[in-house]
Formats: sequence, C-alpha cells, structure tokens
Amino acid sequence: MATESSEGEDEGKLVGGSKDLIVDGDLREMTKNAAWSVSSCKPGNGVQCLRDDNSETYWQSDGAQPHLINIQFQKKVKLQLIVLYLDFKLDESYTPSKISIRAGDGFHNMKEIKAVELVKPAGWVYISLSGNDARETFVNTFMLQIAVLSNHLNGRDTHMRQIKVYGPRPNPVPRQPFQFTSPEFLTYSTVR
Repeated sequence: MATESSEGEDEGKLVGGSKDLIVDGDLREMTKNAAWSVSSCKPGNGVQCLRDDNSETYWQSDGAQPHLINIQFQKKVKLQLIVLYLDFKLDESYTPSKISIRAGDGFHNMKEIKAVELVKPAGWVYISLSGNDARETFVNTFMLQIAVLSNHLNGRDTHMRQIKVYGPRPNPVPRQPFQFTSPEFLTYSTVR
C-alpha cells in the first residue's frame, strides 16, 4: 500500500504501490452504475480499459494536459477512497506524477479536494478522500474528476491501467436500542 511521506518537503507525495488490491470490508465499489468520460483517448485505449479489471490494458490520453477522467453519479454519493493501478516500470513517461482530485455537482462547480504527487508508482495506489478534519471521513458528491496535471519524465500523454472508487457501505437496518430476534417483534420494530 502506498504511504504518504511525513517529511516536510515530501508532504503529500505517494511512494510505491501494492501488487494486491486490499480494501476494508466496510467499503464498496461505487462506480458500477456511474457514467464515465475522458477528455481524450487513443483508439482502442478508451475509458472501457479503466473498468475491465485487467492490469494489462490501459487508457491512453491523446492531447494537451490536463487529462481528465470524469465520473458522474445519478444521485449524490459518499466517496471515501480512490485506488489507481499505475506501473512506472512499464509506462515510464506515460505515468502520472501530479494529479488533482476534484468533486462537485457538475462541470460548472468542480473544486479540488486533494492534490497528490506520485513518485514512480508500481501497483495499486490508495488515495484517501478524507479531509484534514477527523470528522470529514468522506466526500458527498454528484461528480468526481481525476485530472492528470503532469507525468514523469515530462511525458505528454498518460497511461492509467485501472481506477476503483470506494464509499462506505450503507447500514441495511438502522440501529435499534433493542435487538429484536423473532419475526413478530421485527414487524413492529419500526414506526411507519
């Protein structure tokens, strides 16, 4: 798992990566029903390559930076974690080095919520969306945008192999002060 450095000049940098995707059981993947779009792509390396669960395929941008990945949801969702699969050894100058995570209701009011510098990532890179305040454990948004601001070795186009976005699992039943176990008690356990 990538770690954020605690040294002064390396603040906000993510180093390394993890070969295995390991996510807390309290989180679920949120983008299965989202609408995905990208600012540009090479033929055969489109947005579908970000979602195919294959680390051998990749989205490749085609044009001027910043390169944008837009994820739009039908309703407001809570998001907690973004996980990117990147591979500096294979992609070299195509590997992102600076990215900006933005959220908002749509294209008209996107605000940066996280800026991250990546140092030669290889594998799954974890980016927490929680704020500096301990009470801010998630972002509540209709739209998420990942902007690639620059690449390693001053590369122009970008390769991203996979993107996963996670949010908290909803509680199926609100917490009750009493634990009802029989079907008859469960029938009358909530007020309608």
